[in-house]
Amino acid sequence: MRKSKKLAFPTLVSVLTISVLATACSSTTPTTGGSNSTTPSTAAASNEKGGQGNVTVTMWHGLTSIDLDNMNKVVKAFEEKNPTIKIKLVYTESNEGADQKLLTAVAGGNPPDIAYFDRFKVGSWAAQGSLTDLSTMAAGAGISKNSYYPFAWDESSYKGKLYAIPLGTDSRLLFYNKDHFKEVGLDPNNPPKTLAELEAASEKLTIKDGKRFKRIGFIPWYSQGWLYSWGWSFGGDFQDKSTGKITANDPKVVDALQWMTDFGKKYNVEDIAGFTSAAGTDEMDPFISGQISMKISGNWTVAGIKKFKPNMNYGVTPIPTPTGSNFSTWSGGMSLIIPKGSKNIEPAWKFLEFLGKEEGQYLLNAQSGMSVIDSVNAKFGYKDDPIMKEFVNILPNSHNRPVIPEGQLLWNELASATEKATRGNGSPKENLDKVTETVNKALEKYNK
Repeated sequence: MRKSKKLAFPTLVSVLTISVLATACSSTTPTTGGSNSTTPSTAAASNEKGGQGNVTVTMWHGLTSIDLDNMNKVVKAFEEKNPTIKIKLVYTESNEGADQKLLTAVAGGNPPDIAYFDRFKVGSWAAQGSLTDLSTMAAGAGISKNSYYPFAWDESSYKGKLYAIPLGTDSRLLFYNKDHFKEVGLDPNNPPKTLAELEAASEKLTIKDGKRFKRIGFIPWYSQGWLYSWGWSFGGDFQDKSTGKITANDPKVVDALQWMTDFGKKYNVEDIAGFTSAAGTDEMDPFISGQISMKISGNWTVAGIKKFKPNMNYGVTPIPTPTGSNFSTWSGGMSLIIPKGSKNIEPAWKFLEFLGKEEGQYLLNAQSGMSVIDSVNAKFGYKDDPIMKEFVNILPNSHNRPVIPEGQLLWNELASATEKATRGNGSPKENLDKVTETVNKALEKYNK
């Protein structure tokens, strides 16, 4: 799953180059795994026969490291149960070039049979007619919305039809440094639940020398503090489900951005920008190095802390809300799709079905992330882990970003609106009115 390790104010240039920051996928150097791993240039045609009575199903993916190892375990287990089907894994980098390559393959009538796919993109690809409708096959296999956390099914569907099998996922919480809390007289076992408590804690924790922060308590938009995080925490909605129209100017979303803007004014937004622009990553992540006391981030940060500061005394808690109740989060993740034009839909579906159920999900996500199936997360022991249980327990209340053909446009516009408002360039409502108008206008062509 992909992630943003740091975020100051997302500049327009950086925003336009970011595909999606919610899902936490590896972007390390490719590592091939097993005899069935290859590259696109050596991939056989989708309908390649792997021996008498056998069929070879080609799957494009961007997996590396432990994620690729896990997928190879999935393939091995599947092939043992389905000896007439061979899965050929084909590495393609997880970037826009890979997306274009897949689109070109679909348009040319020679796509892979399966692709490892960001759920965030399901709406746009389904609207283009580039994905195979899986609804009937899923129903026949006993796979339904009840099989997964609700958001995972919703993000895999478009206009009431299922186009992807959801795999791993993530969630976002407030990380806080317990030692910093003790130092300033805050109860490390009673983290902020309301926005008022969050503001009070941030003020106590912040140490500033002139315009320079020696330590800052909290920055609303830092790391995973996107407007999605705060809009939902305020009880807002980004889409009218009945009409499909975008509602970025929902009064509660406006309130969320106003709160972020007011927070920036209190600490001087330019001083904060100076702090975030100098922030490092990995062991120099300001939360790990002790330069920031609280931040919104995802479950992947737990692995980073274990690696770079294993003795760190920290906790996680739901993102504070105005009332200190009705906590929520949002999640992204990956999936498997069958591109339109696959020559081997039936055997490809068998592999998707295997990965859509407990055994496949357990093998795929072992030691590398959370599953979209609650019982699998329980088997991993996450519900007994003091940190991971918080990420898992909130998943039933998690949101997914609107599944629309212009999901990327909405992401970019929301990030731009956040930057403009917090920098004093237009009010939160003015900026969110513009987002709503821009995205809904772009959606009009899909309704003709």
